[in-house]
Amino acid sequence: MKKWLPLIIVVVIVFLGYNKIKGFNNEAVIYQEDAKTNWSNVESSYQRRADLIPNLVNTVKGYAAHESETLEAVIKARSEATSTKIDASNLTPEKMAQFQQAQQGLSGALGRLMVIAEKYPELKANTNFLELQSQLEGTENRINVERNRFNGLVGVYNKHIKVFPNSIFAGWFGFEEMSRFKAVEGSEKAPDVQF
Repeated sequence: MKKWLPLIIVVVIVFLGYNKIKGFNNEAVIYQEDAKTNWSNVESSYQRRADLIPNLVNTVKGYAAHESETLEAVIKARSEATSTKIDASNLTPEKMAQFQQAQQGLSGALGRLMVIAEKYPELKANTNFLELQSQLEGTENRINVERNRFNGLVGVYNKHIKVFPNSIFAGWFGFEEMSRFKAVEGSEKAPDVQF
């Protein structure tokens, strides 16, 4: 029995090491996939906002036809925002910034559209406009919730791959830190709305 003891110890150590590495890898994959799935939810929320915009623009057109410059700016910003996509498996800080910049452009254009709506009392009383405005506000809230969930899941994944000894295993298996969704520079300032 004494001569088998070293072999038993080696087998136990190898087994425990294998379980630790397997557990790390499986958890890292799960956390990473959860974050990627939630990124899809973020994009879906932005898409919902983009889908509402043509109806909103058409409703405003009927009341504010001479505001064509603003209406065209909204349509152009929507086009740019919907054409900027990021593959969830390649969420680099640069691509995230590009995506956010396109979305910020659309948010600014929508803000100008809402300022126009303030000039037209009959538009503000239109039930279609009010319903679309309400849906847009709800969608903005969804976007914020999904971005926060995404950042939370990215945080769980990033912590998992950074703690010791997981940081060693992360290097072996090629798990890299994921980027969080960050506010665009200057977004902490309230927009200047003038009537």
